[in-house]
Amino acid sequence: MSSQQDVPRLFHIPLKYISLVTLTFQNSALILIMHYSRVMPGYDSSSRYLASTAVLLNEIIKLGVCSAVAAFDRGPRQAWVEVFSRDCWKLAIPACLYTVQNSLQYVAVSNLDAATFQVTYQLKIITTAIFSVTMLHRSLSPLKWMSLMMLTVGIALVQLPHDVISFVASSFNLTLRLTGGSEDESETPKEEHHALEGEDDMNRTLGLVAVLIACILSGLAGVYFEKVLKGTNTSLWVRNVQLSFFSLFPAFFIGVLMKDGAAIAEKGFFSGYNAVVWTAIGFQAGGGIVVALCVNFADNIAKNFATSISILLSFIASVYFFDFKVTANFVLGAVLVLIATYLYSKPDRRPSSAGTQNKEEYRPVPLHSTTSEESSPRTPRPPLAAFNDKQQ
Repeated sequence: MSSQQDVPRLFHIPLKYISLVTLTFQNSALILIMHYSRVMPGYDSSSRYLASTAVLLNEIIKLGVCSAVAAFDRGPRQAWVEVFSRDCWKLAIPACLYTVQNSLQYVAVSNLDAATFQVTYQLKIITTAIFSVTMLHRSLSPLKWMSLMMLTVGIALVQLPHDVISFVASSFNLTLRLTGGSEDESETPKEEHHALEGEDDMNRTLGLVAVLIACILSGLAGVYFEKVLKGTNTSLWVRNVQLSFFSLFPAFFIGVLMKDGAAIAEKGFFSGYNAVVWTAIGFQAGGGIVVALCVNFADNIAKNFATSISILLSFIASVYFFDFKVTANFVLGAVLVLIATYLYSKPDRRPSSAGTQNKEEYRPVPLHSTTSEESSPRTPRPPLAAFNDKQQ
């Protein structure tokens, strides 16, 4: 009874459920809005807003919000001391990696459908697992290895052109068709998809490469974050301030000045901005904070469940708003990805023997500290999972 009363609540609703619903909505809406902002009518490649400016504004907004909360939570002087502590420079590497990852997300959503991006982006589970095994010397159970293989197959099916699947199916005298219409429609799956002007410029290969690199950077940054900062008790808001502060440098000097400096000087920093663009930036700035709160108040299984629901919502919204054509390989691949995500998040069932219960258990990183202090409810946990999905 006392445990039920100790659950954090807001308006008598457990924060666990509020954070999960918020995470599901944020994951779905962010990708849909980002995709629409890159393909909306009335803008072409020369008049569309520059992604580097959006990445910079995302970090500035996040830095301001997290700094205010950290100052309120810890006090201005104490927050300053913790932000610029002796080990703060260690955050520069993951901050740079996350900045590049955020930039690549804009490239990916500009060249992939929202549903395809959502499914393919689950590759970060595989890259995180690989880096965790190689850098942290973690061991994965057979179930987790099987789920990773299933995840790989599912993403490959999603990315395969429908013509390839149709050719293989015809070789075995099978019929794989989910959409109505004649055979001519199934042979040209992209003809009806270009309802928006920007989608005519979509390069599927470029989008896939961008997602692959972004997932690699996400896994590397997350594992590095856990390896370097393992055992620290710095608060969630201080870590967000540190990451956002160090992210400003690559976002400004590399993205804004070096990459798009000439275009910004010619057209202006806010060229191509409108309400949709600002909404996308706002959702991305709040994404990392929402994920962190979700991890603090909910377990990893619930977080992955919310991610799975967001994939389904993105799929439905893509069909309704972007005329996304449903194919058999996409549905089969998406189902495999959802099943693999569920299996991967399941805790391993091991014999309860002393010293081996938590030795080989693996959770997607970055996570909170795995020291002996984490079992104490009074010890604040470092929010190391807050940054693996930074989008954003």
